Amino acid sequence: MAERSPAQQRMSDRLPPQDLEAEQATLGAMLMEAGAVSRAMSIVDGEDFYREAHRRIFSAMRAVEEAGDPVDVVTVGAELRRREQLAAVGGGEYLTRLIGEVPTTAHVIRYATIVHEKAILRRLITAGGEIQALAYDNPDDVSQALDQSEQVVFDIAAQRSSREYQEIGPLIHETFRFLEETSRRGDSVTGIPTGLRDFDQMTAGLQNGDLVIIAGRPSMGKTSLMVNNVAMNAALNQKKAVAVGIFSLEMSASQLSEMLLCGRARISSWRLRKGQAKADDWKRVVHAVDFIDKASILIDDTPGISIMEMRSKARRMKLQYDIGLICVDYLQLITTGAQRSENRHQEIGEVARAMKSLARELNIPVVLGSQLSRNVERREDKRPILSDLAESGSIEAEADLVCMLYRESYYQRKKDAEEVQKAAEAKASESREQYRDEIDIAELIVAKHRNGPVGTVKLGFKQDSRIFENISAAREAEAYGP
Repeated sequence: MAERSPAQQRMSDRLPPQDLEAEQATLGAMLMEAGAVSRAMSIVDGEDFYREAHRRIFSAMRAVEEAGDPVDVVTVGAELRRREQLAAVGGGEYLTRLIGEVPTTAHVIRYATIVHEKAILRRLITAGGEIQALAYDNPDDVSQALDQSEQVVFDIAAQRSSREYQEIGPLIHETFRFLEETSRRGDSVTGIPTGLRDFDQMTAGLQNGDLVIIAGRPSMGKTSLMVNNVAMNAALNQKKAVAVGIFSLEMSASQLSEMLLCGRARISSWRLRKGQAKADDWKRVVHAVDFIDKASILIDDTPGISIMEMRSKARRMKLQYDIGLICVDYLQLITTGAQRSENRHQEIGEVARAMKSLARELNIPVVLGSQLSRNVERREDKRPILSDLAESGSIEAEADLVCMLYRESYYQRKKDAEEVQKAAEAKASESREQYRDEIDIAELIVAKHRNGPVGTVKLGFKQDSRIFENISAAREAEAYGP
């Protein structure tokens, strides 16, 4: 066996991180004041204590608290005696001594925080050993080993702000306060708003932990809706702006950037590329650049990215930028990282479950684009239904919200390709004002809503700038014609 280096020898001789005085002060404050019990328990758990006696005392305190009895030297001593652990922790004398170790109960949160942070450092040491062992096993799938290693570290980081479980008492009061405050404000959009008025009213915005599917046939506007509407509004919303991560498997980062720019400027990228933009168009572009520059949007355009690699990058986005929303375009292009499965339905189902798990893990909405099957094209009424989700019923099962895009004009234009070409040529010669007035009626069909109603939202779709807009009844009638 190879000799250990001096650094390894020094590490093995050192005690793990701990602060026994902070542990004593935390427990002493809990014994002295009823209010300190709930405050400390919101931060530390029994496993956070380094000394075994302190873990046993904390466990006894929790049992007394859950029984509805006051936490003090007498009740905790009685519980430890019932468990035949009182002598092992130092007897009643040690419980009394703990009270004497407390400078003031007012600082119990600080004491508990120190205990919790020392526990995190010990878990990091343990995690380092687990990762080292994982690497020494020389696994065949290195990507999976990296994913497991990152998961170990991410779980520890997440413990800084979350517990392994939550007691219903504090949780129900927190929920009540949230609902009461929401009612007082009169704000019906409690999640991340998309800016699409009727959709936000139906869904109350995009909710944390939800997997949101935006599905449609090719060229129906899925990417436009996710990028120009959902992502942009989330990143620049005046009340609830959040950092947004975009994973684009179909379009490059520069193409998405152009889409965002033209969508915000409300001009046609085709006109810009053809050199037909006017002076006023460029003013809009400059203004859009200044506006978008304020947004916190992160774009990853890795083609054929695996679900493990995406999860890894999403975790880093969360830790570094605290992203509040992820948009992925689109589901069928994500791989599982392994050799392509013969059962494509099973593979897609695995990806859908992983995306839902990611939404729960990061506690943010994940908006996932998805293709619809060709069954839509075979029906006379081409409005999509849930069974049209391509390749897997698992998508429907995992999703909290399933939205499907439908534009009747899309199918009308497909009937005669020559007319499409003529219309495009005619548009090129029109003025900017006439061109910008072109609008399609789009239907955003909410086919599944785990926590609310389903229905259809009417939107206006600007063909030139590839952006969806709220639409009034008068505007809808104008677009449909007489």
